[in-house]
Formats: sequence, C-alpha cells, structure tokens
Amino acid sequence: MKFTARQIAQYVNGTVEGDNNAAITTFSKIEEGVEGAITFLANPKYEHFIYTTKASVVLVNNDFKPSQEVKVTLIRVPDAYECIAKLLQLYEQSKPKHEGVSPLAFVAPTAKVGRDVYLAPFAVVEEGAEVGDGAQLYPHATVGAHAKIGKNTILYANAVVYHDCVIGNNCILHSGCVIGADGFGFAPTPEGYDKIPQIGIVTIEDDVELGANTCVDRSTMGTTLIKRGVKLDNLVQIAHNVVVGENTVMSAQCGVAGSTKIGSWCMFGGQVGITGHAVIGDKTRSGAQAGIAGSIPKGNTTIIGSPAIDWKRFARSHAVFRNLPDLSKEVYALRQEIDELKKQLTQKQ
Repeated sequence: MKFTARQIAQYVNGTVEGDNNAAITTFSKIEEGVEGAITFLANPKYEHFIYTTKASVVLVNNDFKPSQEVKVTLIRVPDAYECIAKLLQLYEQSKPKHEGVSPLAFVAPTAKVGRDVYLAPFAVVEEGAEVGDGAQLYPHATVGAHAKIGKNTILYANAVVYHDCVIGNNCILHSGCVIGADGFGFAPTPEGYDKIPQIGIVTIEDDVELGANTCVDRSTMGTTLIKRGVKLDNLVQIAHNVVVGENTVMSAQCGVAGSTKIGSWCMFGGQVGITGHAVIGDKTRSGAQAGIAGSIPKGNTTIIGSPAIDWKRFARSHAVFRNLPDLSKEVYALRQEIDELKKQLTQKQ
C-alpha cells in the first residue's frame, strides 16, 4: 500500500512540514530509515538520528524544536508514539485475514464453529466447545471440551485452552500459552503430597493479550479471572483463583501466587513476584524484580525492591547500601579507637 504525507497527516490529525506528496510504503526505526519509510521521534535520546535518517517522513510531537536543519518531511502531532501505534494498527488490519477450515483440522461433532473462522492444519476443537465468528486457530492450537472462544480471538500455534475455560472477544493468545492447567494445590501428608482437585475454570474477558508460554491456572473452585484489557508478556505465571483487574500490564517472568486480587491499571516490571492472598490496589506500579510480600490495598503507589517498599525509600536505602564497604571500614576504625581509649582509661585508673 502507498500513502502520501498529506494523507497520513489527515488520518492522524497532524500538520505536514515539508513535502506533502512524500510517498510512504513501509515503516522503519529512525536509525534504520530507508526511502519510502515513515518513522517517529518520541524519545529525545534519538533526536540526533532525525538529522541523518534516510526515512521519507518522521512523526514528531508538536513541541519538537530541532537544534539544526531537518531535511526530512515532518508530521507534527500531539503524541508521536501514539500516532505510530495507530498507523501500525491500520497496517495490521490491512493484511489479508486467514479463513477456512483445513481438512487436517479436527472439529468434534458436537462442537460449534462460527462464521469466517480459520482453523489451520492440526488445530483441535473438542467436544461441546464453541469458537466464535472470525476466530483464528493456528497449527496445534487446542480448544478443550466445552471451552468457549470469543469472536475474532486468535490462538497462535500450540496455544492450549483447557476444558470449560472461557476466552472473550478480540483476545490474542500467543504460541505456547496455556489456559486452565491445574492450580498448584497439594496437601502435605506423612506419605507425600495429596493432589487437591482443581474443579474451577479460567475466565478471560475481552481485549486481553497473553504472551508466549504464559500460563493462567484454573481455580480450585470458581474462576481465575483476567479482566478486560489486560496485557501479559511472555512467561508470566498466574496462579489459581487470582483476579487481575482491567487494563493491568505485566512484563516478562512475573509470577502471581494463588488467590491474590490485583486492581485495575496496575503496571509490573519484569520478574516481579507477588505473594498469595494479597490485595493490590488500583494503579500500583512496581519496578522490575520487586518482591511484593503483602497487600497494598490503597494502590496508586510506586514500589521496588525485595521485599518491595516505596521507590523513594528504596533509592535512599540503595544509596546507603552502595556505601556499606566504606561505612564498614569507618565503623571498624572507630571501634579500634574506642578500644584504645578504653585501654588508656583503664591504665590511668
């Protein structure tokens, strides 16, 4: 597809500075720009690339002030990062959509498959399962017995939805994603560990995206619940009976222990661990590798460290920690001086 700078500016409500007819056929990073590409500048650290990029058009924020001459055509917008995301979504939507059921796919006689569905070779829809209109199941994606997949939801290769689980509309489950495996429930006995049956399900609401090899365990009873708009990165583990609130995001390798309730619009960096039975309030933000050992019911706070504390306290504590070797030497020297003074006082007595 081919567009001009003017057409793009009209779509994103921007203003062109330069060649209105600059032709755009692809996207690129600003440092790897090529002729015919559109790119963007949102982070000031990359400003120096705008003076040398070979891209044809660059999206910039309205308040961008170049420090030298800019030869490339600019489109000024309120938020360049948001606009490039909007254009990428448009590009993605323009791609031809897979449709049709492969003769190598398996659909159980009692399963229900909607219109315009794509079932790739070796995709499986088991007894009593339902797949909504426009859904796409790639090779070896599996929908268990009586599970439900919403409209326009995508299960990439090897994604698995266990029996009875419910996936909403417009969701994306990347390769290796597992929904509804048993929660980690075992009762210790003198002979070992007795398995506690996990008889609940997983419910995933609309517009959720789960990364590759992310797992959401079924509940012991009731449902493990992932609410609307949640985005989980690769290799995230959500344990049984957890609730993740609307529009919460988690980076790779986060882990949430059983029965924890997480509020809406929370943000967790990579490798954050959250203890079980905790309550995490709305808009809690956590830095990478934080260990959240208890509830944060009020929310609207930023924490870091293990155990996690307020980020300002952590910064002050870390400053002290970095100086511990020098402080240790000072304390040792002071101890020697005190011991020497005590010795002198004893001799005078």
